[in-house]
Amino acid sequence: MKLFKNKKALSPVVASIILIAVTVAVSIAVAAWMGALTFTFMGTEEIKITDLDFVSGTTEYINVTVKNTGTNPVTINEAWVNGVKQTISPSSFTVPANGVHYLAIQYNWDSGNTYEVKLVSSSGNAFYRTETAPSS
Repeated sequence: MKLFKNKKALSPVVASIILIAVTVAVSIAVAAWMGALTFTFMGTEEIKITDLDFVSGTTEYINVTVKNTGTNPVTINEAWVNGVKQTISPSSFTVPANGVHYLAIQYNWDSGNTYEVKLVSSSGNAFYRTETAPSS
């Protein structure tokens, strides 16, 4: 077997530069992929009930102001007042990220009593607020 003595191989400097360039390219690709995964997994579901307004009249309501402070839209499909599930219309609603939604829960409340409102999302997370109804 004859060796190619006249053929020159890559110099060590050029080989090192190629290896470094390949390493940098692969690390950039991995970093971009991991960044996309992080944004997918880091989405949060966070609802704040910012206000309960007790409305009286021919029908009594508790108006609930709901703000989504998370990064994902949140679908609310249950509302509870003092541990009793309430009927909401529509049966579920979605609050977009950084959005606000107003919900009227028909409920016969009494002046001066304390009421706890709980909203449950489609993923099972519960969000609470407790307030005392105003005295007449």
